Amino acid sequence: MPIRQLSETMINQIAAGEVIERPASVVKELVENALDAGASRVEVVTAGGGLNLIRVGDDGSGISESELELAVSRHCTSKLSTDIHDIRSLGFRGEALPSIGSVSRLTIRSRTAASGSAAEIGIEGGDVSAVRPAAANKGTSVEVRDLFFATPARLKFMKGERAETTAISDIVKRIAIAFPAVRFTVSGPDRTTLELPASDDSPDGQLTRIAQVMGGEFPENSIAIDAVRENVRLTGHVSIPSYSRANALQQYAYVNGRPVRDKLIASAIRGAYADVLPRDRNAVTVLFLTLDPATVDVNVHPAKADVRFRDPGLVRGLIVGSIRQALADAGVRSATSGAAAMMGAFRPGASAYAHPGPANGHRSFNPGFRAAATTGFDAARSPYRPLDGGFGESPQSAFDTGPIASADARAGQSELPEELLQAQLGAARAQVHENYIVAQTQDSLIIVDQHAAHERLVYEALKNALHARPVPAQMLLLPEIVDLPEDDVSRLAAHSDMLRRFGLGVERFGRGAIAVRETPSMLGETNVAQLVRDLADEIADNDTTETLKERLDKIAATMACHGSVRSGRRLRPEEMNALLRQMEATPGSGTCNHGRPTYIELKLADIERLFGRK
Repeated sequence: MPIRQLSETMINQIAAGEVIERPASVVKELVENALDAGASRVEVVTAGGGLNLIRVGDDGSGISESELELAVSRHCTSKLSTDIHDIRSLGFRGEALPSIGSVSRLTIRSRTAASGSAAEIGIEGGDVSAVRPAAANKGTSVEVRDLFFATPARLKFMKGERAETTAISDIVKRIAIAFPAVRFTVSGPDRTTLELPASDDSPDGQLTRIAQVMGGEFPENSIAIDAVRENVRLTGHVSIPSYSRANALQQYAYVNGRPVRDKLIASAIRGAYADVLPRDRNAVTVLFLTLDPATVDVNVHPAKADVRFRDPGLVRGLIVGSIRQALADAGVRSATSGAAAMMGAFRPGASAYAHPGPANGHRSFNPGFRAAATTGFDAARSPYRPLDGGFGESPQSAFDTGPIASADARAGQSELPEELLQAQLGAARAQVHENYIVAQTQDSLIIVDQHAAHERLVYEALKNALHARPVPAQMLLLPEIVDLPEDDVSRLAAHSDMLRRFGLGVERFGRGAIAVRETPSMLGETNVAQLVRDLADEIADNDTTETLKERLDKIAATMACHGSVRSGRRLRPEEMNALLRQMEATPGSGTCNHGRPTYIELKLADIERLFGRK
């Protein structure tokens, strides 16, 4: 077949295949155009999951009548200067509108502030109609009907209407977090509306928008981040370790205001939480990276979802270091979700296995209940007997019908020192079931899992001792030779000093091979070749040697688990209080090595609500 020039329609449809994957992609491009136009209000209307109708309206600067034809032509844009490395807008390619118009029926109606009337232009399957007068307010309205009608094969790959509608809402939420001063609304045919009122660009306004998108629980269970390293600034909020999710969908990342899904950033977040979250749990984060546009390439993905940093090691180090420092500075915090679950468990009928009581609220009959054996009625012990001293107060002994059940251990019956009650985890009052410490603060009740808490304390102590000096190494009787690509050999050789500090002695062994002469003593017998290959892969991806450190930390975690206070051990009052004070002084002690919470806090106001006092 001879080489020939493709038609303009075919070119636009190929571009649409890269940029327009689904209806949510269309919404993303149109909303970004609205924001680049300086809109303070963006309204999205959909029908049929966006396949039948997408309408995006804004109050931005608008498009003049003379520029409407250029707006629907490929590679025509007002957002890009002569320098491709100085991109300061969300869009810049000039491909979105002609690509959308090549696979749908597109209508653009716009009016500028200086114009006395509006104008509109249409595209149907790539065929552009003439510009004509229209009636509209200042701003732009873009209407997309019958998406993919010109490429019906694409419709076979679409999901159901509900799934596509959800994807549209998700993309609007993701964009909205970065623009708190803009009002967003999304409405569909079922009359459900997502409305995100405008606030302002201040930190408080940003947090208000985050709460609108992610729920009111997140601000209460998050830590603020604000760090700078070599002209790269990181701000945002990250969740405390005890507040996590089963997937990473609640991780939002932005580079110069652009929402991205970047592997480097996701990897850095996992690395920052490696010590405090299990592998099957994910942190909840909203992170904003601000840096010189010349140091980041946003032109590496058709949908602009990925970016490439000039110095990825700097960005990764900033994210990991800032989050770890913030978690350490935050001290001991428990998630409010734990207290909410505890409140739910205490409420009547909350248990899935509870037998529902009668509607009148009285306790229902329990066939397993047996009355205590009695030896007959004793009038002298009856609390309802006539008062012994006339109208005087009845002696309290009348109510002492038997021994009071005691906790496993009590932390003293005398008045507690005020300084203990003012401490973050309060003063120990009792130990129950030989595993849980009950503590009291001035305004809350705290229940501590003694094994989980001590496990974290021992783990942190082992880690500090492990990394405070070079890790002891064991010399191999015969060096192990590992064959690797020359690039991996060069990377490992460049990091040999850091690896030696962790007990791994490596050196070049000719071309395409590494000789391993020492391994960390803590690892015992290990698959040296696999370890070296894993390290080479990690250095290639992230320019770090975290794999070896993580293996050593995992051994320390196992040692901590076996060396900590076991469940079933009774603690003396001074031991319980000492454990509480150590938890307050140890970073990350709100969760154990496996990511489970070490304590739950129930506020006094919540307890009073349980008993109907408030």
